[in-house]
Amino acid sequence: MPRSSLPALFALLAMPGAVALAQQPAVPEIPFESVPNLLKLPADLYLGEAAGVALNSKGHIFVFTRSGHTRLFEFDRNGQFLREIGKDLYGFDFAHVVRVDKDDNIWCVDEGSNMVIKFSPEGRVLMLLGRKWELVEGRPEQPKAGSPPPVARTGAFNRPTDVAWDAAGDIFISDGYNNSRVVKIDKDGNWIKSWGQRGKATGEFNTPHSIATDASGNVYVGDRGNSRIQVFDPDGNFLREITGVGAPWAICITPGPNQFLYTSDSVPGRIYKLDLNGRILGVFGRAGKQMGQFGWVHEMTCPAENEVWVGELLNWRVQKLILHPRQGASAVAQPSPR
Repeated sequence: MPRSSLPALFALLAMPGAVALAQQPAVPEIPFESVPNLLKLPADLYLGEAAGVALNSKGHIFVFTRSGHTRLFEFDRNGQFLREIGKDLYGFDFAHVVRVDKDDNIWCVDEGSNMVIKFSPEGRVLMLLGRKWELVEGRPEQPKAGSPPPVARTGAFNRPTDVAWDAAGDIFISDGYNNSRVVKIDKDGNWIKSWGQRGKATGEFNTPHSIATDASGNVYVGDRGNSRIQVFDPDGNFLREITGVGAPWAICITPGPNQFLYTSDSVPGRIYKLDLNGRILGVFGRAGKQMGQFGWVHEMTCPAENEVWVGELLNWRVQKLILHPRQGASAVAQPSPR
């Protein structure tokens, strides 16, 4: 900052209602550990980019990976490889996330094929949402930078990113890189409604990249390009926004009754812990290649308050993180809320 600007800054801080930088609330740094030797892959099998990671009720681990081609692997709770699901499936083109619902059904959101695919716990296809582009027509051309967003169509997705559900089984899909909206579909696959468009205003999105629901059915959308999380009721009515946690690449909400929200700002490699009102409770991690460091966390799942699983793109791996919040003594400055 130029010296000539300092008097103006001091005058601003002296104004009524101004908050001095030194008086901003501090956020505790949460100590944590990464479980070593997590996944035991067969000798001839490798992970590519770990775009997605999820757990079922048995603690089995599902990894949706971009390798030579998109693949979905299942491991037991000890990390032993069990099987591949959907090998050479037509709807697998470019993995984005995998989620597991309350009935242990496995859902894959494929950004490349524009499909959301529901598998039974046994690995059989149960439901298809969206439709892959025709092979005879070739892969759709992406809009050029600065061009108007494409027209969103009912029944079709355009580079979808994530999926979540409420207690009634209604399905919420963040759609996505091109459509900039949220789609609501009932448990039988019937299209109910959508909301949102490209923009910065309340209820608008710029790359809705991650989505989660709380026990009340409220919908949390990681609006990555706008560096905020927007919260809606189950009908799409805006409730509030959460800022000050960077660009939310991945979000997850712990089980109830006392729920917490985790969000990853993957470029600096920080993960934030918040309550559902958006108050920052702690922060941990940094970018890097070593265990306990992160290279673009693309999906998270948080089965308990102090257990977080992350899938990384740059490091081609999954980490299981165990948090030890009561040991934390240091703190970092919390950004002022917008």
